[in-house]
Amino acid sequence: MWINDHFGVEKPILAMCHIRALPTDPEYDKEGGMEKVIECARKDLNALQDGGVDGIIFSNEFSIPYVSDIRPVTLCAMTRVISEIRSDIKVPFGTNIISSVYDSLDMAVATGATFVRGPMTGSFVSIAGSVDLNPGEIIRHKYELGGEDIKILSYIIPEGCDYTGKRPLGELAQIAEFRCKMDAICVAGANAGSAPDTQDLYVVKKAVKHTPVFVNTGCRVDTIVDQLKAADGAIVATTFKYDGIFENLVDKNRVKEFMDVVKEYRKSLK
Repeated sequence: MWINDHFGVEKPILAMCHIRALPTDPEYDKEGGMEKVIECARKDLNALQDGGVDGIIFSNEFSIPYVSDIRPVTLCAMTRVISEIRSDIKVPFGTNIISSVYDSLDMAVATGATFVRGPMTGSFVSIAGSVDLNPGEIIRHKYELGGEDIKILSYIIPEGCDYTGKRPLGELAQIAEFRCKMDAICVAGANAGSAPDTQDLYVVKKAVKHTPVFVNTGCRVDTIVDQLKAADGAIVATTFKYDGIFENLVDKNRVKEFMDVVKEYRKSLK
C-alpha cells in the first residue's frame, strides 16, 4: 500500500496544522498580522512533530465561513506561511485549501508538498450552498502542473455535506475508486471533531479493492484503536489541541499520549 511507503509506517497518523485566519478572513488578527499567523503555525508544527505524528496537512481551517471561490490573497498568504516554516518540516506534508483541490494542488507544487486533501468527486449540498465537482478536470489539472506524483486524499462525502445522489455509501466508494482515481478515501463526520460512524469505515473499506481509507474527523485517544481497526490511517486535529478545543493551539503532550497508543497498537500488527 502506497501510504506505508510514503509515510514509513502502517496506519499513519496525519495531523492537521490549522493555519490561523488570513487576510480578508473575518477573524484575521490585523494587529498581529501575518507574523502572528506564521508564529502560531510554527508552534503547532513543532508540537505535532515533537509529539510523533507521521505527516502534516496544512489547512486554512480558520478561514470560516469558507468560500467556494478562493481569493488569491488566501492562496498567497498560506503559501507564505508554509514557505516561512518549510525548513522546520521533518515529515511528509500536504496542503488543503478549503474547499478547492485545484488550489491545493497549485500550492503543493509551489511548496513541495507530496499530497493534498479535499473533495474531488460528487455533487453536494451544505449550509454554504451546493458543489459540483469534476474529477476528470482535477486530475488533468494535476498533470498539467507536472504534479503527477502528488497524491489526492479525497472525501466520498465531505464534512457537513449531503450527497445529492441516492446510492448507498459502499456503492459510492466503489464508483469513486474505479472512475475518479483518487489515491485515498477520507470518511468524515459532520464537523471537525465529530467522528463518523465506525460502521461507515468498515462499509467503505469493504467496498474498495486497492484504495486506502482514512478516518477523517473525530479521532480521540480512547477511540483511535477501534477506528484504525476499520481504516488504514487517520487524519487528526481537534483532539491534539489544548483541552481538545478546536480554537486552541496544539498541546505536544496530548499528541504524544495519542501517538503512544497508536504505536502500541501497531506492535500488534507485526
